[in-house]
Amino acid sequence: MATPYAASQAYPVRFLQIRRIGQDDLNWALAEGWRDFKAKRGDLIVVGLLYPLICLMAVVVTLNNPLLPFLFPLVAGLSIAGPAVASGFYELARRREAGLNASWWHFLDPLKGRSRWPIALLTIMLGLLFVGWLIAAYAVYAANFGFGTPLRVQGLAGQLFSTNAGWRMIIIGNLVGLGFAIATLMVSVVSFPMVVDRPVDAGVAVRTSIHAVWTNPIVMLSWGVRIAIWLVIGLIPLAIGLAVVLPWLGYSTWHLYTRIVER
Repeated sequence: MATPYAASQAYPVRFLQIRRIGQDDLNWALAEGWRDFKAKRGDLIVVGLLYPLICLMAVVVTLNNPLLPFLFPLVAGLSIAGPAVASGFYELARRREAGLNASWWHFLDPLKGRSRWPIALLTIMLGLLFVGWLIAAYAVYAANFGFGTPLRVQGLAGQLFSTNAGWRMIIIGNLVGLGFAIATLMVSVVSFPMVVDRPVDAGVAVRTSIHAVWTNPIVMLSWGVRIAIWLVIGLIPLAIGLAVVLPWLGYSTWHLYTRIVER
């Protein structure tokens, strides 16, 4: 049964209702997102290329031996910032759905209008999650290899895959990462498109997002798995595929939001 949420007086909005959705809705959202990407692929491909560049910079920086333990957590954790970066894609999808002009310069509209402060607060929240993930990942590394034991590029595979400490770090690290991924999904999958779409504050958006996942746990976890798979595919080779994957998933998330939240 749907549960209503009301916004604060500063951000008046009608009561919100959460729908129950199924796997067909996920397929529909991805198909609609692909249509949006095909319509706008030439305008904003450069935005999608920013992520590969950031990933490559992270690799270059962390290949320095003292920072090597941060290589995987940093690259993997960059996906936490995805919902914030995708705010522009939500706006383009919203405008295209409404039959409005959706030129590339509208990508920045959420940062200039009423959405900018809620987006800023939500982005800070994701930033804190990202920092928490890096701290947790390093704690897992230190618990298995010791604070003063550096990983080295030479023999890295051997250190990870041929030692008990390496396997413990891989298993525990991935479980911790899964926890952060689920937390990110719960607080952001609906909240960012919602503040782009309507005048709500960040608190209302986050509560609605959490409730949307709580109401549709299996389906939304399935969505998270699909996102993770496509992000991994986009990272191969050299993260160039993210130039396509990120805009597509951004548009698709907008359409998923329209299916799960009454408008």
